Amino acid sequence: MSNAVSFDNTPLESDRQEILEEQLNTLYEVSQVLSRSLDLRETLAEVLSLLHDRGGLSYGMVSLVDTESGELQINALHQGGIRPLEKVRYQPGEGVVGTILAEGQTRIVQRLADEPRFQDKLNLYDPELPFIGVPIRVGREPVGVFAAQPPAGQALLSGRARLLEMVANLIGQTVRLAQQVRSSEKALKAERDQLRRKVKGEHGFANMVGHAKPIRTVFEQVRQVAKWNTTVLIRGESGTGKELVANAIHYNSPRAHGPFIRLNCAALPDNLLESELFGHEKGAFTGAVSQRKGRFEQADGGSLFLDEIGEVSTAFQAKLLRVLQEGELERVGGTRTLKVDIRLIAATNRDLEEDVRGGSFREDLYYRLNVMPIRMPPLRERMEDIPDLVTFLVRKIAAKQGRELTVEDSAVRVLMRHDWPGNVRELENCLERAAVMSGDGRIASQAILLTAMESPLLPLAAEPLEPPEADDGPLDDENMDERERVIAALERAGWVQAKAARLLGMTPRQIAYRIQIYNIKVRQF
Repeated sequence: MSNAVSFDNTPLESDRQEILEEQLNTLYEVSQVLSRSLDLRETLAEVLSLLHDRGGLSYGMVSLVDTESGELQINALHQGGIRPLEKVRYQPGEGVVGTILAEGQTRIVQRLADEPRFQDKLNLYDPELPFIGVPIRVGREPVGVFAAQPPAGQALLSGRARLLEMVANLIGQTVRLAQQVRSSEKALKAERDQLRRKVKGEHGFANMVGHAKPIRTVFEQVRQVAKWNTTVLIRGESGTGKELVANAIHYNSPRAHGPFIRLNCAALPDNLLESELFGHEKGAFTGAVSQRKGRFEQADGGSLFLDEIGEVSTAFQAKLLRVLQEGELERVGGTRTLKVDIRLIAATNRDLEEDVRGGSFREDLYYRLNVMPIRMPPLRERMEDIPDLVTFLVRKIAAKQGRELTVEDSAVRVLMRHDWPGNVRELENCLERAAVMSGDGRIASQAILLTAMESPLLPLAAEPLEPPEADDGPLDDENMDERERVIAALERAGWVQAKAARLLGMTPRQIAYRIQIYNIKVRQF
């Protein structure tokens, strides 16, 4: 210990043993306090209180270095009781406390009033009492100062200082653990936020591609319904993107931070479906070796997406209805009623109205589900969206394959002559097959034709690719500028951009660009 002033009277051996035993007991109790909680401020305050009550050390203070400013900041203070933290800071080397930090050495002052460098910033210490300050270290680096005042005339000040050094070592270990916990929490929060941004990006509105009127209607419905807890029924053919819409609803809703649980109802028979949705108790049936939460419980506080809801049997529909009406369920084999708070999103490709009339779907469940219906249009009703969908899907496939991919305009024209009975899913599969067969990364029309699309191409006569000899007059009239030709083609095509592009021998992207630059107001029907 440097700069230590000691005028200790030599105590009797019995007194020395008593003091030593007292210090060991105090040290043991301090270690117990420090192991109770990871709340650093609360734990340090308890340590100071203990040292005051058991160790005879008054006016305890623990200050730790602020990692941003490098200054000493008060973290715990005791004066006959826990004091509110003072907004007092010490620079390294400033006063007695700052000097202890800068030098990393223990300091013992016999009488505080005799120390010229003492600054009574806290208006706390008794100038007539001794003062002991010790550095708090993490490893070899001083990260703080622990100080207190023993009673006046106290023998063995050096022994008291040794006690403070041992307590400071314990505090240093606690500080190290707290730093590691804070670092881990910060890393976990950063990872959580990154994953949330990634998930929201993958399932947000940006992945819902299209400009056709039917899909724009869907986008608007999704934006509106996402704000509320309303039950949603997504309807449409297979491959139209019903799950994509369900994702967008959840991840843009107030429940986005809660779980999003999915289940395909058509994949399981009734007995397994009941266990999967409601959970089961241990021993409820053969193989139930432990208790298991069902999808409803797992989705508590979030959203539950039930795909192919129309495939559920009428017997199971009654059980499902109770949960939707009351928000209550019992696990299979259980007797305890559980409350769940979920937002239900269901999807089906069946004609539920016809099923209700035929008696294969309960009418009360139908009305419980059909609160906010969203109809997904088939791809054949939004053919003008194919160029945008191709761009989006090819980018997705390129990321999966780890290379650059491009699509030639001739390939897009071929894709627009197909009626797509499998909808967007069929389009994506077709493009992925074409990408596999395009070694140079350029997807041409020949690669598309070799993908064995599930239905034949529409005949050229149905929607000619070349400008026809029409009764309305030619579109290549020299007296017409390009803007007038585009408007004339749109009028002739009923303002369907894809058809107008074929009349002009353009791609849909080319005509969309001209509509934008010529500021042509597109008519809606």
